Amino acid sequence: MRALCNRESLLTAFGLVSGVVPARSPKPILQNVKLIADADEGSVLMGTDMEVGIRHRVLGMKVDRPGAVILPTAQVGSILRTSTDVELAVEAEEDRLVIRGVHSEFSLPVEDATLFPEVPDFGATAYHVVAAADLKRLIRRTIFATDVESTRYALGGVLVELTTDSIAMVGTDGRRLARMWAAAEGENDPPPVTGSPVIPVKALKLIERHLDNDDPPVHLTIQAGSAVLMRTEAAVIYSRLVEGRFPRYQDVFPANVEVKIPLEAGPLRAAVEQASIVTSQDSRGVDFRFGAGILKLTSQSADMGNSNIELPIPYEGKPVEITFDPRYLVDALKTLDDTATLTAELIDARNAAVFKTEDHYTYVVMPLTRERG
Repeated sequence: MRALCNRESLLTAFGLVSGVVPARSPKPILQNVKLIADADEGSVLMGTDMEVGIRHRVLGMKVDRPGAVILPTAQVGSILRTSTDVELAVEAEEDRLVIRGVHSEFSLPVEDATLFPEVPDFGATAYHVVAAADLKRLIRRTIFATDVESTRYALGGVLVELTTDSIAMVGTDGRRLARMWAAAEGENDPPPVTGSPVIPVKALKLIERHLDNDDPPVHLTIQAGSAVLMRTEAAVIYSRLVEGRFPRYQDVFPANVEVKIPLEAGPLRAAVEQASIVTSQDSRGVDFRFGAGILKLTSQSADMGNSNIELPIPYEGKPVEITFDPRYLVDALKTLDDTATLTAELIDARNAAVFKTEDHYTYVVMPLTRERG
């Protein structure tokens, strides 16, 4: 294999692909990245940990002799980052990898490229199409609510629900739940998705890193309830699905709502962050007192002191008191624009609170229990 590579393009692709490379593996070859140089089909970089894999197109590569080579992640990454050359020559010679610049040359030992496991390509002809900005938003607003340590349920990822014209994502750790849906189109009448596919957090973080709001739409397909494939403008990302049963999340939504309170995301987040300054690990809760025209947030800790924060709100209904772990609210509010409006649907201090936005986002959080006099 011999090719002349645009260093910046190769560095960009290499940085994204190396994100799935495991630090340790029973298969040492997985700690590397595979480069396939092909002038006709297009050159690609591949990386995988056998659970998540990626194929990323490499632009600006002039292939003199097609072929494949294993790139040692640490060394090649450092070469690409520190080089000042516009182009680098990459050549595989038997068991050696040679990388040449104008004033530099590196010769590195490499493994047999045929031993690197194949990362599946996107071969589906029937799939769902989702706007890149929508998918990025879906991931960002649900991924934080997952529980990667869970062994009882499939909470270490985000549930995906696909219909003929929509996609919904749901993340939960048992104490909070985030759900959002957006428009999606079926291409060539994709078959209904069976089961409850849950995409692991690692794969979702990788997908989000690849998406910009202005990117072309993403193609998505679920393979027989065992894997998911997503095709972006520059890459194909493969992931096995999380094993186990996702809980029946619909049961957490309260049947009857007592009050609905309009709020603005930015001011609410600032008030919650202020109120949480004096909380501690042993005294985590912040008391929310919704009253006519005002929301009062109070917290106190024997070691940290106390805080009293007031936030004007457009509410004239009956008073409601409820205690939250402020981290759970801040996590969700950070994913919203400061000017976004949301509605808090509350019952009392013991029932789940529901926060809804106008763009189809729903966030449910359980209150902390506290004796009230």
